[in-house]
Amino acid sequence: MEITKVFKPRYVLLVLAVIAVLVGGLSVMAAGGKWVTGDFHTHTFLTDGNNMQEEVVKNAFVSGLDWMANSEHGGTSQKDPKGKAYPAPVWRWITIKDASFPIIQSLRNNYPNKLLIQGLEWNVPSHEHASVGIVGTEPGPVSDFEYMFDGSDTDTSRAAENLAKINKVHADAVAGAKWLETNYPNTSYFLLNHPSRKLAYSVADIRDFIDAAPDVCFGMEGFPGHQKEKNRGGYGNDLGANTYKARTYGGADYMLAKVGGLWDALIGEGRHFWIFVNSDYHSSDNDFWPGEYAKNYTWVTGSDYNSLIDGLRSGNSFAVQGELINALDFNAAANNEQATMGQALDIAANSNLVITIRFKSPQYNNNGDAVKVDHIDLISGEVGAKELPSSPEYSKDTNETTKVIARFTAKDWKLQNGYYIIKYQIKNVGKNMYYRLRGTNLGLNVTNETDKDGNPLNDDLVGTNDRVKAYKDLWFYSNPIFVSVTK
Repeated sequence: MEITKVFKPRYVLLVLAVIAVLVGGLSVMAAGGKWVTGDFHTHTFLTDGNNMQEEVVKNAFVSGLDWMANSEHGGTSQKDPKGKAYPAPVWRWITIKDASFPIIQSLRNNYPNKLLIQGLEWNVPSHEHASVGIVGTEPGPVSDFEYMFDGSDTDTSRAAENLAKINKVHADAVAGAKWLETNYPNTSYFLLNHPSRKLAYSVADIRDFIDAAPDVCFGMEGFPGHQKEKNRGGYGNDLGANTYKARTYGGADYMLAKVGGLWDALIGEGRHFWIFVNSDYHSSDNDFWPGEYAKNYTWVTGSDYNSLIDGLRSGNSFAVQGELINALDFNAAANNEQATMGQALDIAANSNLVITIRFKSPQYNNNGDAVKVDHIDLISGEVGAKELPSSPEYSKDTNETTKVIARFTAKDWKLQNGYYIIKYQIKNVGKNMYYRLRGTNLGLNVTNETDKDGNPLNDDLVGTNDRVKAYKDLWFYSNPIFVSVTK
């Protein structure tokens, strides 16, 4: 098809916003639920951002998001919500409840069809950052959590309230995760931010968190934010021999981008630990607005906050850059039963499995670029037992069984009812397995971008990153489907 007109990016956003008003939101409705898009990692003047909360929210919703979380750093706030310096730094637990949350509440009234969460970027004791949220109608729980567990909060003024300071070592971080699990198992989340940026999370650490809080610690930023920063993702640290792990690959964290790497080690134990994408928005100079470039698509079965958290926890979601795709139906079926992302399919040994992939792409993305998927990879690995802390394998961050088992290009999919459709049969499945997807606009062996097998290369190879380079290098990843074989 010949393309005769390219829209300007903000014009595209305006058109999307008008459509959202006309149809009551950008969620794609379907029987029994809907797809929603969101971002749980953003900042404002209250910590190190350069905008008021109202501006960040407005641009997020113009960009097509259905929900968003504010997640200022723990510790202190140097500025008030409008960017004016406080006479002296104010503890973050105070500004959560007295400054940030009242704005969130007001904006909830202004956007009744959207969801806004008061969260926190937790300085995880002895580690790096994580996004924490506890949904509800008052900020006390998030404020208390920050006071007790944030590694940068040294305030001790609340000792009379029997709030202890538990914020020094790894065991304290695990205790923080456990506190969320014990008190808010259905209404909170603890998700790792830019997990490889400083190599401050080992696979053993992550296993500890999941074991302590399986309902709360259910994922990480597989795609970090800061996607147009000069060092893509903000991953510019020199960490010696392991520096290659502290880099992005096609914008993705090494834990995700490496086939058979850390994420595959975790889901290869059947762990429900999912990947997400965020903006980590601080300023429009260095970052894309929430939803402008990166979107989480999550299937939810209701319209309230609990339904959103349930959806995120379910794993029925996928992460996209640059609107490479804007719809995905990925399922595995056998013997008239099927499962989708985050779910498990039980089959008899040596059954034949049918993988179905249905996807859509918009004509143009928010940059005004025509959108085209070059290929989609089907990645699979074996699922074994969970490693125990007493085992040397507990610190093993690879899964040698994981590989790309099929690659699909335009010759393999057909257009039907607006979706591109792929069907692929896997015969005689005899082991417990998982299946996941990645797709890109790039071909194989693209100089400084992909290798001969289609794997993304270290983003350092393209030199200083910017908006143009980010939009030329687009990827999406799905969460896995598990297949359990009955002998």
